[in-house]
Amino acid sequence: MASSTSTSSIQKSFKYDVFLSFRGEDTLATFVDPLYHALLEKGITTYKADEKFEKEGRIDDQLIRSIQDSRFHIVVFSKNYASSSCCLDELVEIIKCQKTAEQTTYPVFFDVEPTEVSNQSGPVGEAFAKLVAKHEKGSGMFSFFNLFTRKRKRTSEDVDQEKEDNVGRWRDALKEAACLTGMELKNTFNG
Repeated sequence: MASSTSTSSIQKSFKYDVFLSFRGEDTLATFVDPLYHALLEKGITTYKADEKFEKEGRIDDQLIRSIQDSRFHIVVFSKNYASSSCCLDELVEIIKCQKTAEQTTYPVFFDVEPTEVSNQSGPVGEAFAKLVAKHEKGSGMFSFFNLFTRKRKRTSEDVDQEKEDNVGRWRDALKEAACLTGMELKNTFNG
């Protein structure tokens, strides 16, 4: 009696083909919008976050679901990408999806070097240092939001540990993303 083995793989169905992660002030007009429209013209379903998330300083559940529900992630690193806690929180989620799901991440280094992203040096390092200083002071909406969204009362040690954990996650995500195969671009649109 012949035996046959059947291998079936269950593949996740994604809502979006591509999720774009970027810092709007650096790349929206010169790179991200043209890329977004080119992808749409080719019939590629693409999620581009609204700039309101950056202004609020945090990502919400809808944005997290959009990251999780995208087959590919294009992360456009720029000089000010690391100045946004929202961008870095997106990146942490993207790297998590890269590791645990059938998702692929492509970094684009727009006017920055991969080593600047990995080491948080140069303009990327300056932007990151400003964010970390702001984060450690506890200023901004993300700290206010975090203080009032917990079920139990948090101690100052809890808050300090959470800040340290966030910075560590951001650093790790930047290092991991910079090691992925991607593309380096110099901004030639403006001269």
